[in-house]
Amino acid sequence: MMSAGEAAAIAAGYAFTGPALDLGALLWDGRCRPDAQVRIPLAVLNRHGLVAGATGTGKTKTLQLIAEQLSAQGVPVFLADVKGDLSGIARPGRRDERVPGRAGEVGQEWTATGFPAEFLALGGLGHGVPVRATITSFGPVLLAKVLGLNPTQEQCLGLIFHYADTKGLELIDLKDLRAVVAFLTSDEGRPELKGIGGLSTATAGVILRSLTAFEAQGMADFFGEPEFDTADLLRTAADGRGVVSVLELAAVQDKPLLFSTFLMWLLADLFHDLPEIGDADKPKLVFFFDEAHLLFNGASKAFLEAITQTVRLIRSKGVGVFFVTQTPKDVPSDVLAQLGNRVQHALRAFTPEDQKALRATVQTFPKSSYDLEELLTGLGTGEAVVTVLSERGAPTPVAATRLRAPESLMAPVDAAELDEAVRASALYGRYAQAVDRESAYEKLQRARESAPAAAPAGREPARAAEPSLVEQVVGSGMFRSLARSVGTQLGREITRSLFGTARRRR
Repeated sequence: MMSAGEAAAIAAGYAFTGPALDLGALLWDGRCRPDAQVRIPLAVLNRHGLVAGATGTGKTKTLQLIAEQLSAQGVPVFLADVKGDLSGIARPGRRDERVPGRAGEVGQEWTATGFPAEFLALGGLGHGVPVRATITSFGPVLLAKVLGLNPTQEQCLGLIFHYADTKGLELIDLKDLRAVVAFLTSDEGRPELKGIGGLSTATAGVILRSLTAFEAQGMADFFGEPEFDTADLLRTAADGRGVVSVLELAAVQDKPLLFSTFLMWLLADLFHDLPEIGDADKPKLVFFFDEAHLLFNGASKAFLEAITQTVRLIRSKGVGVFFVTQTPKDVPSDVLAQLGNRVQHALRAFTPEDQKALRATVQTFPKSSYDLEELLTGLGTGEAVVTVLSERGAPTPVAATRLRAPESLMAPVDAAELDEAVRASALYGRYAQAVDRESAYEKLQRARESAPAAAPAGREPARAAEPSLVEQVVGSGMFRSLARSVGTQLGREITRSLFGTARRRR
């Protein structure tokens, strides 16, 4: 049992002077203390965070609660909606019989409120504005993760991307990359393959087969143009509230590796484009990365290092990242060390593996007066153990907390209503219709069609014969022209960042 003095010390640790988000009220000795509010300073939300807990403990509602208050304070939010139940944030909540009781317990003045929301869908599969990426922008490291390539094959894929970059072959969609790899493994392209260095015909063949199988699984819709501009995640509404961008992923739940890697692409793209701002009064964007364990499973060392560096550095660009998963052990220690704000819902301890995860979770918290092993297995739905960074950047005392109720609808919006909202979106006209312009596939196809026929057997080709396919496609003439056209037609230059992702600078 905690003493009154200990409870007062915990409450004092959350008495911030600047703007803050209200999470809930302190749980002390089995009772809720509405006079002891547990909060997160707005200015430290770019220091990243973790929302964890077993299935059914209330993680999704915690995301909704935090997202609402960020929006109200003018901060844009990105939510990965894996289960398809976060769309209700755009509509006012319903005051059922449970809401007044919870509000009274935690000292909340509950008002039904909807928040400005933008609905997105990966590749257009679902109820939302389509989110696509070009293959060039997605880059070899993230694509290797999606394709399940080993580290050697990942490095070879990087060489293929480099080859396409230097030769002016734009990789817009999967067929572009497949065309380049097919060319390099053909009789005409093998001399070029040798010139790349370190890329064997066998490895290129493996990559080609992986791409073909990937496309056959219906993945082509996720890559192409118009590519989604991540600057559209940073908008505020006319009333000053931050826009909540809800990326519906329910339609691709059976492709978890794809959507987790796409989320990482969004972060990498933001990291690449945003300027440094250092610490600010409030973040420019808070990004919630759901089902985070999928990103780290089977990840190569280089991939993990890139994630760690992105998370570490994106803070100075005003972006906060919250990883959402079941236990802290799902997140690599180098990443976990950077997550200063923690909301830990209940954990189960039914098996020896559960017990091990529970003990590991307890060790990640600051010392406290609680028996955390007992507390974490006894928390109810909508309750959590909280520690955040104070305004001085120091960890606050661990606080058992009964969380507030979201003020928006805690249920999905009707599909027809969602579709209507999507069509009314300012983004719909920009992204709804896919565009297939000339790129690597078409250029290689055109070169192949214009190549001269082979000389009849036994006859020497004339000295004045037309250039071979290799000379036409990768020789100095065509590719010098293509390289020049990259500058003149597009006015931009390919640059690659931590994940090998690329942006074209104007």
